[in-house]
Amino acid sequence: MTVIYVTRKEHFTAAHRLHNPEKSDEWNRETFGPCNHPNWHGHNYVIEVTVAGEPDPDTGYVVDLGKLKHTIHNRVLNKCDHKNLNLDVDFLKGVIPSAENLARCFFFELKEDVNEITYDGQLYAVRLYETERNIAEYREDGTTLT
Repeated sequence: MTVIYVTRKEHFTAAHRLHNPEKSDEWNRETFGPCNHPNWHGHNYVIEVTVAGEPDPDTGYVVDLGKLKHTIHNRVLNKCDHKNLNLDVDFLKGVIPSAENLARCFFFELKEDVNEITYDGQLYAVRLYETERNIAEYREDGTTLT
C-alpha cells in the first residue's frame, strides 16, 4: 500500500483565556501570565488538517480537497472564527483552550466526517499554529507516554 499525506491549511481568528477554575486566581496568573487576562486575548490561528491514505485509482485523490475544505469549515471554522473559544464553542465547553487542547479537540471534532470523505484513508493529524512560533500537533497514532 502506498500512503500519501494530504494537508489542507485554513485560518481563523478567535479569543480565549487560559484559566483553570480548579486553581486560585494567583496560581492562574503565575502559571498563564498574560494569557490569563480576565478580558481575554486573541490569536490569528492557522490550522492544518492532514489526511493519510491510498489514492483513489480513478481520481488520484486520497481526499477531495474541496470536500475537506467544506468539512473543516463546517466542523471547526464556522464554530470558532471570530468567537470566544471559552464561551461560544459547544465542543470546547470545560476545556482550557491551550494550543495543545485545541489541536486534540479539533482532531476529534473532524475525525468522523473526514474519515467518511477519504477514498481509503483517515484523518492523520491536526496541527494548530497559535503564533508563528507556538505550534501544537495532535495525532491519534497509538503513542502513549509512560
